[in-house]
Amino acid sequence: MTRKRPPSSVEVARLAGVSQSAVSRTFTPGSVASPSTRAKVLAAAESLGYRPNLLSRSLMTGRSDIVAVAVGALSNPFHAMTLESFTAGLQRTGRQVMLVQVEDEWALGSAVELLAGYQVDAILSSLPVTEPEVVQALSRFGVPVVTLNSPATTDWVRTVVTDDAWAGAEMARLLHERGARRFGYVAGRSGTMGQERREAGFREGLRELGIDSYARAQGDHKHGGGYEAVRALYASGTGPDGLFCFNDLTAMGAIDGLRHEFGLRCPEDVLVAGYDNIAAAAWPSYRLTTVDIGLAAVTESALALIASQAGEATEALVRPHLVERTSTLSQR
Repeated sequence: MTRKRPPSSVEVARLAGVSQSAVSRTFTPGSVASPSTRAKVLAAAESLGYRPNLLSRSLMTGRSDIVAVAVGALSNPFHAMTLESFTAGLQRTGRQVMLVQVEDEWALGSAVELLAGYQVDAILSSLPVTEPEVVQALSRFGVPVVTLNSPATTDWVRTVVTDDAWAGAEMARLLHERGARRFGYVAGRSGTMGQERREAGFREGLRELGIDSYARAQGDHKHGGGYEAVRALYASGTGPDGLFCFNDLTAMGAIDGLRHEFGLRCPEDVLVAGYDNIAAAAWPSYRLTTVDIGLAAVTESALALIASQAGEATEALVRPHLVERTSTLSQR
């Protein structure tokens, strides 16, 4: 059975009694058609079952209205949250989304040639870009590339920066106000802007309180990394009574490690805080105090950076906010 050919814009124009360019203007966002012409074109299109060919339009305009959204492993809820926010924001502006799942910035750099073949108009990524070779590869692509918390920018590679240093300092003050006196930090992977600034802010916040040292353990951004970090921090039988973790998954792993390995309760014995405000942070088993980066503001800033011309703004700063829950509300 032969598939029936879909109606063309020429047939719509003929039925509506208008030019083909009038049909094109009617279905092109931002173009102007008179109310009477628009009404006739839409009525003819509905009668024929016509739908505009977006691929043909992209050939004429040089724009596909497709934006690639590149995210890390979706097993990390933060990347899933970012994907959802970016997708909703792009669809509100009439763009379509191409999902690209990448493990790290090197994989993002390697995906450039593939994305170029699909003629995407821009790339949004929840991953930071730190390596000069990757920055150069993305710049050569010649379309706006917006990342989160990247130290390097160019005319084409732009970044939305969350004020991690401020948040780290605020978390140090909060833990101190809630009664903590021995402090600890579970780090994320080294070399990333988020990790370095979060810890630097936490360290500076403690210094402002007259505290010059804190215990430290290395995590891996995952639940298991937080669990193992707690083993290292508390193996001697003592440990921090106020613990700030790189992200929420790490903090939840830390809480479980405290409970199951050492019989310590949160918040009665140890105050614990995380970062990201993923949905699971509010679950009854954790009720985790955390930092909400403000994904709505991050998304709006990212969309604005996509729209900016080369040579204009390349960085936007977003101030996060603290969300306090039971994990730091000990009755000491």
